[in-house]
Amino acid sequence: MANHKSAEKRNRQAQASRLRNRANKSVMKNAVRNFREVVAAGTVEESVEALRKATSVIATTARKGTIPKKTASRKVSRLAKMLKAKEAPVEVAA
Repeated sequence: MANHKSAEKRNRQAQASRLRNRANKSVMKNAVRNFREVVAAGTVEESVEALRKATSVIATTARKGTIPKKTASRKVSRLAKMLKAKEAPVEVAA
């Protein structure tokens, strides 16, 4: 429990930051979830649009400091890899 005025203020700031970060992460996770659903069920054009939106949200989340920059980059890379796999299915050599 905070006993000093500055510690009480820091506690308030930390709580506000925590709630803000939770909201940002939730928006990001929803964007990623929507992208995965579109990749599974939608067309390539819809998937490209969903990737663009998800990438934007992930970049915004990283810019705000909620997630590290390299984590954001890794997430975008993995989503792009999923889209690439959908665009060009692997052909089986006979």
